[in-house]
Amino acid sequence: MLQVARDLFYWHGIRATGIDKVAVEAGVAPTTLYRLFASKDDLVAAYVEREGRQFQDWFTAAVEVPDLAPRERILAIFDALRDQVQPHQCRGCPFLMALAEFPDSSLPAHQHAVATKTWVRARFGELTESLAQTTPVHDPAALADRLMLVMEGVYASTQALGAGGPAREARALAESMLDAQRR
Repeated sequence: MLQVARDLFYWHGIRATGIDKVAVEAGVAPTTLYRLFASKDDLVAAYVEREGRQFQDWFTAAVEVPDLAPRERILAIFDALRDQVQPHQCRGCPFLMALAEFPDSSLPAHQHAVATKTWVRARFGELTESLAQTTPVHDPAALADRLMLVMEGVYASTQALGAGGPAREARALAESMLDAQRR
């Protein structure tokens, strides 16, 4: 059921997708859906939380390749990102979309989206700290934030201009940022 909700919410919009549509597509009665999730907000929160776990798994798999140096780990995320944002599987960042549709910070969907973004920022921080142990890095935290901004820009530009637009330059931009640290 969460996969059906994910497909509908991600590709058609959360607010634009009614709970009845989710139930029909999942092949269950709306009452069954409401037994599992007390409200649409609960279903949306579960969707965003699940997306967060899957994103964390994807990110971790991209950077935790054995025998990669810290610089290559950072670049690996941008290689994986290039593959992830292809049009057949990417409409943009599900967390940015959830934040846009649920600006109220007291809502669980909003909180799960923020938690995922916070996790990504921390992971970039860990990667740049690791890099700083082998390469001179002036300010690892600032570099981590810049790398995260590049990632965010990929999702934003992909949504409007596709994977062949500015998003295709993300790895090169990340590489130039890492090269600038050595000067």
